[in-house]
Amino acid sequence: MPRLSTSGRTRTLPRLLALATAAVAITLMGACSDEDDPTPAPGTNTGTATAATTATPTSTEGAPTGATTAPATATATATPTASPTATFPPAVEQPRSVGLVPAYGSVVLDRPVELLAYPIGGYEMLLAEQGGVLYALRDDGGTPVLDIRSQVRREGNEEGLLSVALDPAFRQNGHVWVYYSASSPRRTVLSRFVAGPDGVIDASSELVVLEQEQPYSNHNGGAVRFGPDGMLYLGLGDGGSGGDPQGNAQNPGTLLGSIIRIDVSRASAAEPYAIPADNPLVGTDARGEVWAYGLRNPWRMSFDPESGELWGADVGQGAWEEVDILRAGQNYGWPILEGNECYRTANCDRSGLTPPVAVYSHGGGRCSVTGGVVARGVSATAVEGSYLFGDHCSGELWALSTASQGEEPVLIASVGRIASISQVGSEVYVLSFGQPLLRLVDQ
Repeated sequence: MPRLSTSGRTRTLPRLLALATAAVAITLMGACSDEDDPTPAPGTNTGTATAATTATPTSTEGAPTGATTAPATATATATPTASPTATFPPAVEQPRSVGLVPAYGSVVLDRPVELLAYPIGGYEMLLAEQGGVLYALRDDGGTPVLDIRSQVRREGNEEGLLSVALDPAFRQNGHVWVYYSASSPRRTVLSRFVAGPDGVIDASSELVVLEQEQPYSNHNGGAVRFGPDGMLYLGLGDGGSGGDPQGNAQNPGTLLGSIIRIDVSRASAAEPYAIPADNPLVGTDARGEVWAYGLRNPWRMSFDPESGELWGADVGQGAWEEVDILRAGQNYGWPILEGNECYRTANCDRSGLTPPVAVYSHGGGRCSVTGGVVARGVSATAVEGSYLFGDHCSGELWALSTASQGEEPVLIASVGRIASISQVGSEVYVLSFGQPLLRLVDQ
């Protein structure tokens, strides 16, 4: 059993923490091979869209079961403004004095995908492993608190337990929100579970809130976030395969290729969720849940705790990766555009499309963007006020100034196969497949 030493303290984690072996395949949820692309970027796919379903069996694509709620008292978006896009070169200098240190000794994790604060049962953090297990961590070690491997589909490289979020009222209700892939039919599931006072999450407490059929095993998206307005935001990919052949991302009549926004504050079996009345497409032919669209495979997004803006990373097809500020009602262009370039045509109509904040090409071994966080109040002061993101294949970690849009991101570190970047308290953590859990520090 591994011994862990951090800040002079020795910690032991159970072998259930899935120590990686040299043979483990390290490719991101968005980075598996596409049927039509021999060297795809993470999240590439080609497939047929299918109707979205909800927890109520009678729901149909055009008639979601969610009711409509009154407009939220706070908004999680800002008024769209035109801003330049940073296109940065293959090599960027590293002027910032920052580094990464192991946060849990030398333990190597297999496929970690999410890390967040877990203020219950004396624990510090909650760690999600793609295979279907949630681990609670604290000073004296860690323990599995939810194991749903029997219901999580892992046939595809991008399938699995993809995201976790705590309810805004977690300290009162113990609600834990989980997004995962499932089988028969192939679909993704958004569910609510309940944690007990000891931090153990009751698997039998699952309330399925939303299900989306997935025709292919890639582009499942996968980030559950609660905004400053208390609404639940979920990113979904375009349905899979490569090039979005069914045009899902440009069709807000489906949930695929979009960021959805729903009210789960009163979720029940009878009414799994409600559609906020101030969602931008309510009252149109589109799905009312859709909040933003035109996305290929959003892999990780987070709210800036200062501005309330939602930052996200959208995985590209085979040439360009992009970072976006996601806003209500905006169309981010896929598959008309890949990054800032027309996709599969020399000329394309860009009218009504929102450009990315930053793009980068696939030179230098890059293949798939991993979204991160806007660092606020962090102990690594050199990155304060920056959006931190990385590339899954090259392992490069960048800091993009939120105050100077259009400025090139700064390369701050080179690590392993970056799967997720999280801020817990004042600390920024980087999760990589087959690598130790790392913490960002000033040097």
